[in-house]
Amino acid sequence: MIDILAAAGSAASQPPAWTAWVLPVGMLLILYFLIIRPQMRQQKAHSQKVAGLKRGDEVVTGGGLVGKIVKVDEQFVELELAKGMRVKAVRSTIGDVLSPDAAKPAND
Repeated sequence: MIDILAAAGSAASQPPAWTAWVLPVGMLLILYFLIIRPQMRQQKAHSQKVAGLKRGDEVVTGGGLVGKIVKVDEQFVELELAKGMRVKAVRSTIGDVLSPDAAKPAND
């Protein structure tokens, strides 16, 4: 009789099987909403910027060079860094497009 009561008591004290999945599923949801989703949005915004490049845009490359786009090809852009100094850059390495209304530095 004591064995039956002990077995019944241990079976009642165990939580349901689905509770073992709550923590891993919760962690995956947090990982998705805090890391993966924002990174996907940022990547989509960057690819839209790169797809919308046009002649005359002022851009910053991944290496930190600032220049004005002179020519746009399918894979490359030609940048004018200074008067008469042109370089060819891979289109996907363009980091950001600078807005034309950006405030000029005080020393210019």
